[in-house]
Amino acid sequence: MNFINRTNELADLEKRWKSGKPELFIVYGKRRVGKTELVKKFIQGKPAIYFLADKRTMIDQLREVSRLVGEAFGDPLIEKQGFGDWLEVFRYLQRNSKKRCILVVDEFPYLAEVDSAASSVFQKGWDEYLRAQQSMLILMGSSIAMMESETLIQKAPLFGRRTGQLLLQPLSFSQSWQFFPKMSFVDFLEFYAVVGGMPAYLMQMEGLLSAEENLVAHVLPKTEFLYNEIEFVLKEELREPKNYLSILRAISFGKRKLGEIVNETGIDRTLVNKYLHTLAQLLIVERELPVTEKNPVKSRKGLYRLCDNFFRFWFQYVFPYKSDLEIGRHNEVLRKFREQFNMLTAIAYEEVCRELAPTWQDQLFPFERVGKWWDKNEEIDVVAINQRENQILLGECKWSEKPVGTNIYESLKKKAQLVDWGLEGREERYILFSKSGFTADMKKIAREEKVLLVEKDRLMV
Repeated sequence: MNFINRTNELADLEKRWKSGKPELFIVYGKRRVGKTELVKKFIQGKPAIYFLADKRTMIDQLREVSRLVGEAFGDPLIEKQGFGDWLEVFRYLQRNSKKRCILVVDEFPYLAEVDSAASSVFQKGWDEYLRAQQSMLILMGSSIAMMESETLIQKAPLFGRRTGQLLLQPLSFSQSWQFFPKMSFVDFLEFYAVVGGMPAYLMQMEGLLSAEENLVAHVLPKTEFLYNEIEFVLKEELREPKNYLSILRAISFGKRKLGEIVNETGIDRTLVNKYLHTLAQLLIVERELPVTEKNPVKSRKGLYRLCDNFFRFWFQYVFPYKSDLEIGRHNEVLRKFREQFNMLTAIAYEEVCRELAPTWQDQLFPFERVGKWWDKNEEIDVVAINQRENQILLGECKWSEKPVGTNIYESLKKKAQLVDWGLEGREERYILFSKSGFTADMKKIAREEKVLLVEKDRLMV
């Protein structure tokens, strides 16, 4: 499969390479997000050495580094004799590189686990050898907490040495669609509701199969990569995943307030807070707030959500049915899937609508923030604001087989009156999103009142 997107990230790396300046660049992000493929794409055709660290002893890893360096420099002697430590590697690169080169160390946290002095050694190697040689050193890692503690925070040995960093995010809906460009919006949204924007997960799906057929072929069988993926990720990142599994399952089933999570899991409130903080650091969970909140840190309206579509899907359709799936019984999962999947797709559609809304800023106004809004009894799916100009956009998303009528619009206008933001003289604009179009009456009112109507992902003119 061809390399998909990451245009901006590649352009930034290329700019740094062409500058000719020494670069110590940090690339980190969740597992499966595509860090390795991005960097491998970048180093194609350049003088580069790529090393993937693991949990072997440092001696064994240095043997592999010796082989890679020996091959790169056509030096069978160093390949045979090997390096005694990483400083020897850096010294060799400085002395033998006739031109600028790139050294990539993937999964750098594994080196730090094997040798607690690794970050200090790399700091010395950078200061004394690689920086003077105008090298480009790229350190990568999937353990976000470890990458931050070893390279980014003030106490880290490498702090102050880095010239830049990239926290690689999952692909957006539009970017993900490039994996299956011939699919219709509706069909791909069903894929996206399952696997989200993680490239490794998207690559498990077959474009000629429906979402349900892909589920049967590539998610439910216990021999498939995606079947155990979430447990694998959690075990890699967490020492005791049991309580985390309970918390994530509760959130996936709609228990989004702290108190609801505590009641659902039976775990002490203080511990739940601690676990949620850890999950947020790992970019698995986020605390979502109404976009209009003036003081987000002190707000009591926070609701927890899973950041990743596949986490949400897995906790609803795989985790609760592990006993059945282990012996190949898929019927109960498929029954639930057919009954409830439309609701999961509707949630994904709301998120996609918030992603798409900035597309039409020219017809509306420049957005400072985009999100959603809620209070105790009501919510609005899409809200965008411009505080400087006191402008607000309010929108609803309907994933239904029925065209959206004027009743949805009138209901939205009533809810808009409850939004306590910029009330004095604010300019209100409205937008409606629909899977199945709009009634004739709604189209007429939209023309009269300048309401934007979006069918699927297309603005209706």
